[in-house]
Amino acid sequence: MTKLRSDKNNLRVLFEDNHIIAINKRPGDIVQGDKTGDQPLSEVVKEYLREKYNKPGNVYLGVVHRLDRPTSGIVIFAKTSKALPRLNKMFADKETHKTYWAVVQNAPPENEETLEHWLVRNPKQNRSYAHLKEVRDAKRASLTYRILKKLQRYYLLEIDLHTGRHHQIRSQLSAIGCPIKGDLKYGFNRSNKDASIHLHARKLSFVHPVKKEEITIVAPPPSEDNLWQGCLS
Repeated sequence: MTKLRSDKNNLRVLFEDNHIIAINKRPGDIVQGDKTGDQPLSEVVKEYLREKYNKPGNVYLGVVHRLDRPTSGIVIFAKTSKALPRLNKMFADKETHKTYWAVVQNAPPENEETLEHWLVRNPKQNRSYAHLKEVRDAKRASLTYRILKKLQRYYLLEIDLHTGRHHQIRSQLSAIGCPIKGDLKYGFNRSNKDASIHLHARKLSFVHPVKKEEITIVAPPPSEDNLWQGCLS
């Protein structure tokens, strides 16, 4: 996976107020620090806030949720200690509505369908396995996909998540014979040149944790990717 390409000068800010900042994550960015030692998106956002508001010392920033490193799309951070626990609770209680886009090569069995699986996570492999029936240590996973567009060689799917499991979309689409483009881990036949996969967190709707207003954020897919741009045309 490539090193983090974002910096404070080209950060893709989708929404910002006193309590929240939403970033359009690029594939290859890590949200929070890990064993790779690569600079995480959270530190880039802190530097952006430090400079924008001329803040001395440490900048408060709470990580609310994550996206897999090879994916792109909306990531929310809390700018205040008041917003963080409320956002954490909303995500934990499934009070947010998440919509994803995925590009697959194989046609799914239906134009629109709700998938129900039982997922078992293997931490050593960093992978989840989908089963049609409940098995030991499995967690129920549910999503609804619909075909948005037929491309020349691919299909653009829109996905509404009903549960939030590890690698859920990647695992469930693979289970119906539709691995996401570039996703070698889940059965696609070749990787993307930049080690990304064509999975994008497209839209997020939630009630503002402080103002109590309904907020909907939409993230354009990576502009430098011709296939993603073809999905928009």
